[in-house]
Amino acid sequence: MNSRQGYSRRQFLKATSTVAVGVPLLLRSNVFAAADSPGNRLTLGFIGMGRQSRNLLSSFLRRPETQVLAVCDADQNRREQARKTVEDFYAGKSGSGSHPSCAAYGDFQELLARKDIDAVVIATPDHWHAIIAIAAAQSGKDIYCEKPLSQSIHEARAMVNAAGKNQRVFQTGSMQRSMREFRTAVELIRNGVLGRITRAEVAVGGPGIPCDLPAEPDESGLDWNRWLGPAPSRPYNSILSPRGIYDLYPMWRKYREYGGGMVTDWGAHHFDIVQWALGMDHSGPVEIFPAAGPDAQSGVKLLYANGTEVTHIPGNGITFYGTDGKLYVNRGKFELWIGSEKKADSTAKLDGVIAEYLGGKAERVYTSIDHHRNWLECIRSRKPPVAEAEIGARSVTVCHLVNLAYYHGQHMNWDPKAETFAGGAGDPKWLDVAYRSPWKLA
Repeated sequence: MNSRQGYSRRQFLKATSTVAVGVPLLLRSNVFAAADSPGNRLTLGFIGMGRQSRNLLSSFLRRPETQVLAVCDADQNRREQARKTVEDFYAGKSGSGSHPSCAAYGDFQELLARKDIDAVVIATPDHWHAIIAIAAAQSGKDIYCEKPLSQSIHEARAMVNAAGKNQRVFQTGSMQRSMREFRTAVELIRNGVLGRITRAEVAVGGPGIPCDLPAEPDESGLDWNRWLGPAPSRPYNSILSPRGIYDLYPMWRKYREYGGGMVTDWGAHHFDIVQWALGMDHSGPVEIFPAAGPDAQSGVKLLYANGTEVTHIPGNGITFYGTDGKLYVNRGKFELWIGSEKKADSTAKLDGVIAEYLGGKAERVYTSIDHHRNWLECIRSRKPPVAEAEIGARSVTVCHLVNLAYYHGQHMNWDPKAETFAGGAGDPKWLDVAYRSPWKLA
């Protein structure tokens, strides 16, 4: 594998640790009854068929209450491979020559125009999220959209508004909210076990950088103009969209035109947990302090109205510091200190921690143990999922504010209620990204 093209899953984790309009569709009332009956399944379409989408496709295919009807990608190789995956799965499950077909589209608007699709799973590069999700909401589809939710702060709010106006069930792919170690950390903090939280450190990689990749010969079968979509026009490069069927996470996420570096990519996970722990799911910081030096990759600080300071540092994970203790949490990792005594050194100690500190009348937060299942259940109940659009929007806004501090090197005052800069600091133009014609937010 060309190491410049991207990271395998293992390499990626290791590295980060050092617009069709329609009326809303009404789901059939029996969609979850007799779930293994084809006529009663929730029908899904998948948009964006790269490495992450293959993970999602594998998960949803194996759920008896779902039926995948269509896939979409700008790359013919990827969409045809995804179509074959779906049809082979159902053929194997049926044990006969008769099985459901799966359509493959190059244009997401064709998929959204189908009235027989109830919900969509969006796992495109970040610069496409808002346009597709808003069009999906207007087409009456419920939505699962990968994190980071948007490419700009204004996009995030437009996505929330579209989901609300069209009464869509919208799950952000911030699956750490469905992991026990993170939920336990949040409940400990919410219940004052660490005392008052004075500061937190969020360890993720650095901000996005401008794309300066050289031109390469086009990839056969890839509609490069469609891959770019609203992003600036530029020649094809395989780092942005690797050739063939790849088993890595492409590094388009590194570049500002398509993502926001690791600040948004991993920050959408870890800053999200800080927001949750501090009770800021519908709010955010009020002040942002730039790092020292124009080339800094860490050091931006956020200040919340309650006095908690959050600092972006290198590495991977989250550490909370309180007046009575300290807590470190990451995927599969959990460490807790009360005073100077270490009470837990791994997730194996979670049961004991919960029994000791979270019994009786302790405040508990939204419990989801399966992020995908939570979305499906909420489609049935029409209740908000654990990472609804508002939550995804607020968390990615924090990430964007961190990046803006790196990009512009300015101190900023932020009004989280109005979602705008305050006190003469910051430029309102920074809240948007420019779109290439003819693309625009609906």
